[in-house]
Amino acid sequence: MKYLKQIGIIIFISFLGELLNSIIPLPVPASVYGIVILFLCLNFKIVKVRDIKETCKFLIDIMPLMFVPAAVGLIVLWDVLKESWLIYALITVVSTVVVMAVSGRATQFIVRKKNKAEEGQK
Repeated sequence: MKYLKQIGIIIFISFLGELLNSIIPLPVPASVYGIVILFLCLNFKIVKVRDIKETCKFLIDIMPLMFVPAAVGLIVLWDVLKESWLIYALITVVSTVVVMAVSGRATQFIVRKKNKAEEGQK
């Protein structure tokens, strides 16, 4: 019963994300709306971590399995992609490096700001 409640909470939040996606005319995927809603619910203690922890752990554990359909799709469409695979690979590598750099800089900025605030309180 516990798992049904947890998956129900996650599905309801996903439904709200789908609903927002159909209402708000922005090119944002419904899953992003759902993640933001879940984050806000967790942040404001509307949903507690213990309310969804086991199901989230299970979903994270099976996440690699979710990439199988995408990989099969790439194999099926290889005839279309083989002409420009190098461009796709380059874009993937460059965008990954950019995301890592921006994330690292943002984290460093936040940590430094937090350390300065802590030093100011002492």
